[in-house]
Amino acid sequence: MEKKHSLIKSFGFAFEGLWAEIKKGRNFRIQIAAGFIAATLGIILKLSPEEWLDLVIVITIVLILELVNTSIEALVDLISPEIQPKAKLAKDVSAATVLIASIGAAIIGALIFLPKLMAFI
Repeated sequence: MEKKHSLIKSFGFAFEGLWAEIKKGRNFRIQIAAGFIAATLGIILKLSPEEWLDLVIVITIVLILELVNTSIEALVDLISPEIQPKAKLAKDVSAATVLIASIGAAIIGALIFLPKLMAFI
């Protein structure tokens, strides 16, 4: 039976993965910046608790899906270093999940922020 890592060591591995994605993942850094801008705007415009919940959920979903996309792309590259139709499809569909989540997040952001920005102006 395989010995499990300690909880602290498991968290360490998770933070290593997060740090690796922050260092190498251009799209992840862009999405973190967009989330930071949205949160800053939320502070300025005094979002309600419900709006904060919506904002945090969509930011989290986009970041999670980007991490999953990176994982899938790394596995596909490991298993199939040469371009193959099924490998390409897996990578493209994985990227599409992030795209759809990002579009949804932008729509939710617009629904939250546009009325407040119009009232602010």
